[in-house]
Amino acid sequence: MKCDTFRRAVEAFDLDATVATFSPSIVLRSPVRDEPLEGRHAVGRLFAILLRVFEDLRFVGSYTSNDGAEVLHFLWRLGDTEGEGVDMMRFDGDGLIEDYRVMVRPLSAVVALRDAAFSQLPERS
Repeated sequence: MKCDTFRRAVEAFDLDATVATFSPSIVLRSPVRDEPLEGRHAVGRLFAILLRVFEDLRFVGSYTSNDGAEVLHFLWRLGDTEGEGVDMMRFDGDGLIEDYRVMVRPLSAVVALRDAAFSQLPERS
């Protein structure tokens, strides 16, 4: 799977290797923010925060759609709040992530993610 390099980098909490999997024009849509984050620099800033604040992050499944998009199912914790989510990724011709969509549940996890990570980002990327 194309997302294997991303998964290994995140599991190792290796920010540089994670950012290297992003297309320069990556667009990330999150459950926390109406406006997407655009560009490797903006998404890299988010991952710098996420890799600091996530506890017990682990990937528990991966799936490929008929059109080549890939999905990673993950579990994580922030303090006392446990969350679950999926990363839906599409790749450019070089195999880099160009479209990245995140879904998270339950609502308490979305709020914890907003407060712990997204609150540290500027309003616009």
